[in-house]
Amino acid sequence: MSSQSRRLAILMLVLIAVAREAMAEDAQCVRERAAMVETIRAYARVLGPQGISESVVEAVEQTERHRFIPAGSCSDAFQGQTISQPFIVALMTHLAEVKFDHAVLEVGTGSGYQAAILARLVRKVCTIEIVPALGEVATKVLGDLGYNNVSVKVGDGYHGWPECGPFDAIVVTAALGHVPPPLIEQLKVGGRLVMPLGPASATQQLTVVEKIAPGETKTRSVILVRFVPFTRSQD
Repeated sequence: MSSQSRRLAILMLVLIAVAREAMAEDAQCVRERAAMVETIRAYARVLGPQGISESVVEAVEQTERHRFIPAGSCSDAFQGQTISQPFIVALMTHLAEVKFDHAVLEVGTGSGYQAAILARLVRKVCTIEIVPALGEVATKVLGDLGYNNVSVKVGDGYHGWPECGPFDAIVVTAALGHVPPPLIEQLKVGGRLVMPLGPASATQQLTVVEKIAPGETKTRSVILVRFVPFTRSQD
């Protein structure tokens, strides 16, 4: 065998080994994701007979969570160490009562995982991230994975995104002591805003705010949660 043939043979063996490792990792991720979905269903039963809608659970099941963390590791992704817990993501999506023809605003893009879940369920997702580096990474990941109905903007989410609205639902993934008035203004009548309300230094109430008429809302608390604080622009 010539030296060139040997190099080609070695290269083929390396490629086969890499492919096998990737397949094993993907298989592990599928198993981990299935276990995660069963955990979500178990938690959801505590909420009552309605639980979490099957369409939301299916969206979680179809979304490759490990793609939204820097290392891309299944074990890290499904332990929920770097991005919001899957159950809370599913619950907030369920509470927003999103539909296929909806336009949804997300405040706090983070890794892009919540936006990806929403994108499987609605017509358009507009998501705002105040940290430029996070916004850039999320834009790339969402684009690489084919989420073409998601637009990412870097900015202060307190002011919403009027040019992208009005919105049928708004999901806020950071804690604040009050609901930002601009978000209510950009919410359609009949729409829902879901966010953690309360101080960043303690637990908050996961809250649903329904806009029942112009200038009129109805609010209810769901469960206690713990979110990172809502970050504002210094400008």
